[in-house]
Amino acid sequence: MFVINMPSHKIMLLFFFISFLHSATTQAQPVYTNSSCSGGAFAANSSFQSDLTNLLSSLASNKTANNDFYNTTVHRGRNTVYGLFMCRGDVTLQLCHQCVVDATNNIRSLCNVSKEAVIWYEECMVRYSDRYFFSSVNTRPSQCGANTNNVANNQTGFINVLNATMNKAADEAAKPGMGKNFATEEASLQFQTLYCLVQCTPDLSPQGCRTCLRDAIGDLFNCSDRKIGGRVLYPSCNVRYELFIFYNSSGKPAPPPLPAPFPATHIGKTRNIVIAVASVACAGLLFCLVYYFLRSLIRKRRRAELRQKYFGEESNTLEPLQFSLATIEAATNRFSEENCLGQGGFGQVYKGILSNGQEIAVKRLSKGSGQGAAEFKNEVLLIARLQHRNLVTLLGFCVEDQEKILIYEYVPNKSLDYFLFGSQENRRLTWEERYEIIRGVARGILYLHEYSRLKIIHRDLKPSNILLDNEMNPKISDFGLARMVAINENEGNTRRIVGTYGYMPPEYAMFGLYSEKSDVFSFGVIVLEIISGKKNASCHDESQYADSLLSYTWNQWSNEKLFEMLDSNLKEMECYNEVSRCIQIGLLCVQRHPDSRPSMATIVSYLGNDSIQLPHPQQPAFFLRARRVITSASREYSSINEMSMSDFFPR
Repeated sequence: MFVINMPSHKIMLLFFFISFLHSATTQAQPVYTNSSCSGGAFAANSSFQSDLTNLLSSLASNKTANNDFYNTTVHRGRNTVYGLFMCRGDVTLQLCHQCVVDATNNIRSLCNVSKEAVIWYEECMVRYSDRYFFSSVNTRPSQCGANTNNVANNQTGFINVLNATMNKAADEAAKPGMGKNFATEEASLQFQTLYCLVQCTPDLSPQGCRTCLRDAIGDLFNCSDRKIGGRVLYPSCNVRYELFIFYNSSGKPAPPPLPAPFPATHIGKTRNIVIAVASVACAGLLFCLVYYFLRSLIRKRRRAELRQKYFGEESNTLEPLQFSLATIEAATNRFSEENCLGQGGFGQVYKGILSNGQEIAVKRLSKGSGQGAAEFKNEVLLIARLQHRNLVTLLGFCVEDQEKILIYEYVPNKSLDYFLFGSQENRRLTWEERYEIIRGVARGILYLHEYSRLKIIHRDLKPSNILLDNEMNPKISDFGLARMVAINENEGNTRRIVGTYGYMPPEYAMFGLYSEKSDVFSFGVIVLEIISGKKNASCHDESQYADSLLSYTWNQWSNEKLFEMLDSNLKEMECYNEVSRCIQIGLLCVQRHPDSRPSMATIVSYLGNDSIQLPHPQQPAFFLRARRVITSASREYSSINEMSMSDFFPR
């Protein structure tokens, strides 16, 4: 399906002329929707049947032709028949009268012996009963219908917009003095417009009208959940929504035709002028449609070529994730400084709001940068296939006009390092929050190693790559340096060492060997940083030869002085045993030899079951002794966020 990007005033002009040409050749006809027959049966040739015939004839008579709502009663002897009709608030009186005539004729045949009946058309409703129902809210019988197609993207956002728009229309229709108790509302969605209509019978009070519409809107969400169109029909009110315009957009009936202002001798000349003008206008509109269609097709083809250039054979599967640059610029106010969230090695990150109200984080690769192109491709191909509550969600990407952009869910509470090492004096993490962050990060890494469709090694786990949502749940981000490995492989190697100093295990820093245990090492460093509130590279005394966090923690563990290494905000707590267990897990993760480190599955079990006995940790890697730094690597370490090319292997 193609979306024609045409200005709204041109679209309205198109509909006007199409309607003009259509009305010149055909007369609009009422459209039957549904009916309901109830209330028991009356005897043939009874007085009730005679009264009902009189009532329906009265509703369809010429004396009601200038009304859009009318109720009446026929009473003879012990029988009383009540009836009314209501036309939709935007139809002409001529179409209204024709609809009532058709409805009264059809209701006789559809409900020929029923004492109660209601029939609905697109343009009107006719109802009768042997019981009094005027000025009362009646929600039964009811009819519900929905489009067969589902909303394709962002169903939650669509439902929120629909709910707000329907209730806004209901509030407007139920205002005192509205007369028709009729209202329409429109709302903008991404590339589309939502159209809503509500109406009550005018004999209802404002409170009764709002009550009826409230119930109808509730039923609407039950029967048309996640559909692109739906309606609910009650005897006292009705509601409907679509993604196309189905009513007179002015909300008012068209005015009656004016008398001809010209003498009869000029009618033929005037007709020719109108036909000529309409023909020229239609030709112009047809040209505009073709132009915008071709331009949309060219843009779509250009985007497909760019996807092919960056992602090769997998480009077709990524089409639903591709955003246009115009959409991103509109969401971020053209990358304004006010929307800038921060700067990283990749480029700048901006906050944005899509047209449907969804908040996003936009990660923009610096133009002309030699770094990041491979990582951009790597991150899209990897994270687009991952779904886990502890991984940041990739919503899409954009490659256009030399721009390389990643679009993520917006995570409002920044990153973990902001709370551990930043200036958050008024918001310190409690132990309960820290413990849940540790467990959440562990579950996210376990998913990458064991449960995702791909076996993934992140290679750059650190607090700045762990984002926190509104409830302080952790979400692992930045997969530019991640590697896919075959499901039966346990490790890989690279000639270029990338990552962040302080979080790389020795086998990776020395030989370029990476495995699942590389992420385990990084996780152990993060656990110790969360507990101590200090960075791995930070000093812990005034000495020039201060230890790293790993050796410092090992010394405190060996000397049974764990209390001294805790963040000052944790020293008054009552969960000392739980903290001690987490420190032991952290030390197990940072042991020198990869085979000695536990797997993430084992770590998650340690964190979930206090009864499991933990092994005693060995001396950590990069253990620093006084006055001499003992490391196994002589090479220079890579800087933070340095980029590298990534190789891909089948799972």
